[in-house]
Amino acid sequence: MALREAFKIVPGDKNIRLIVHEPHRFAYPPAREKPDFYTHISIDAFAGRSLDAKRNLYKAVVNNLEPLGIPKDHVKILLREIPKENWGIRGGQAGCDVELGFKVEV
Repeated sequence: MALREAFKIVPGDKNIRLIVHEPHRFAYPPAREKPDFYTHISIDAFAGRSLDAKRNLYKAVVNNLEPLGIPKDHVKILLREIPKENWGIRGGQAGCDVELGFKVEV
């Protein structure tokens, strides 16, 4: 939901990989109130979003996790922006040659 809101991605256009680590196998910052709830999120996305869109994404992710009991200061988000020409999609086409169905420059 956060990606759709902040980056204006169309519904259904997502690839998600969830990797859960046992708390004793994952390093987290010291002095966290609920260390078992520390959450690291990595997002690979096409390059081109504005700083405002990125800020909106970060806030939306944190706000969406809070009702699940994850404190806001227990969330780390890493956004990796990759130029469209570095994505091979839809049958091996360069991402820059494909009509994506949404605007990247938001």
